[in-house]
Amino acid sequence: MTGEIPLPIPAATVVLVRDRGDHLETLMLRRSANIAFGGMWVFPGGRVEPDDGEGESGARRAAAREAAEEAGLVVDSELLVPFAHWTPPPVAPKRFATWFFVAPAPTGVVSVDGGEIHDHLWVTPNEAFERHAAGEIELAPPTWVTLHWLADCPNVEAAMQRARSETVEYFSTHIAKGEGGELVAVWQGDVAYEGGDLAAAGGRHRLAMTERGWRYERFTAEAPPGRNPTY
Repeated sequence: MTGEIPLPIPAATVVLVRDRGDHLETLMLRRSANIAFGGMWVFPGGRVEPDDGEGESGARRAAAREAAEEAGLVVDSELLVPFAHWTPPPVAPKRFATWFFVAPAPTGVVSVDGGEIHDHLWVTPNEAFERHAAGEIELAPPTWVTLHWLADCPNVEAAMQRARSETVEYFSTHIAKGEGGELVAVWQGDVAYEGGDLAAAGGRHRLAMTERGWRYERFTAEAPPGRNPTY
């Protein structure tokens, strides 16, 4: 036993979005309880297979394939725009280094297999937050933060434009414990990212996961904090 942490498995997910009246909504799938992220609501996605290739191009092909396999939707891989890449903490039982893409949802009826995927829903970000807070759906931190990103986009055009105009953000998650024992996911730019004090003055980039709700905070040490809602 060397104690070395295995490299994370390459993976990809696609956030499919469509307009519903004055709101943007996204497709979410509920994973089977006996597989990775069991019982959680996620975006279509899965591991990058050897035939997909490497890097972003391989992830792009994997995301399109998974949308077809998990949701029965044919997505043009060339329409996928990368906007984030997530690496879980070393303590995660199964680690996937995941590219996140966004794309306009294609026309067609969502079809899940009842095996790996048990259910689906089209939901606005705020509706997802409300259902999560009520205990109706379970979310992983990357999914929650992605919904937060989408909440600032009023429609599909705005979401796609934002993804195209921003640099892909890399999230490498660290996990800390708050004073009340709650788990706090911490990312680069947070004063506690390198094992520091969560209560110390300084920048914030974290998701506090409390029984009262989840709260995302992000601001630099120089800039005053804005509104940080709890969902």
